Amino acid sequence: MLVRSITFVIVMLALAACADQPAAGAPAPPPTAQATARPADPTLVPHATTPPTQQPTAGPTAMPMVIPTVPATPTSKPATPTPISATTATPADSVIPAATEAVRHVFPVQSDSKVSYGRSHHDYPATDMFCPVSSVFVAVTDGVVDFVSRKDVWDPKVNDGATRGGLAVAIVGDDGVRYYGSHLSQVADGIAAGVRVVAGQQLGLTGKSGDARFTDSHLHFGISHPTTPDDWQVRRGEISPYDYLRAWQRGEDITPNLTQ
Repeated sequence: MLVRSITFVIVMLALAACADQPAAGAPAPPPTAQATARPADPTLVPHATTPPTQQPTAGPTAMPMVIPTVPATPTSKPATPTPISATTATPADSVIPAATEAVRHVFPVQSDSKVSYGRSHHDYPATDMFCPVSSVFVAVTDGVVDFVSRKDVWDPKVNDGATRGGLAVAIVGDDGVRYYGSHLSQVADGIAAGVRVVAGQQLGLTGKSGDARFTDSHLHFGISHPTTPDDWQVRRGEISPYDYLRAWQRGEDITPNLTQ
């Protein structure tokens, strides 16, 4: 009896277990609402492949130079260079002004006493300007010293025309005229052939050198065209200075005319 009861219980338990299992081939029950609401798996985002920033090193960091780009502006034609005149490129010590350029002239003797001179002169055109010894002989105009005699070697027994003037100075002015003064007692310091002088600059002091030692003190003044320093016959005078001396003494600026 007991055995039959136990067997019955076992059979019932087995049947109950089979009832809990789904039948083979039966469709699976639909997912519950909880299964539908399950969140989706998160999307993986790849990390950036940029290398990590380097740590700054000690010391200054060079900044990149930014050079602005300026657009070129086209020109219609190239600029024409300004021509340079020939006188601009000529050394200053040899410049001869153009004939139209004003050249200043001054009276050649500066003296506190009266200076007298005549229209005529013996033998050749020139002027003897009588004035006290040590009156100042000055450059008539801007120019370059052409001839200087600092030693009186005149001998009355020989009476050589080349030494007759004693101490003397001649200049060639920027006006192209040669001016000569002789019978000086002294030649100014710094006056030598090739030295440039300006109008009114002292050339020497008047006196009685050369053949003036037997006459009253005077300056022999001659005007001529430029020539060689040893050409004493020309340098002593080619045209009469009288009218020009009168004009310069009045303050008039007149250039000698060598074609007279």
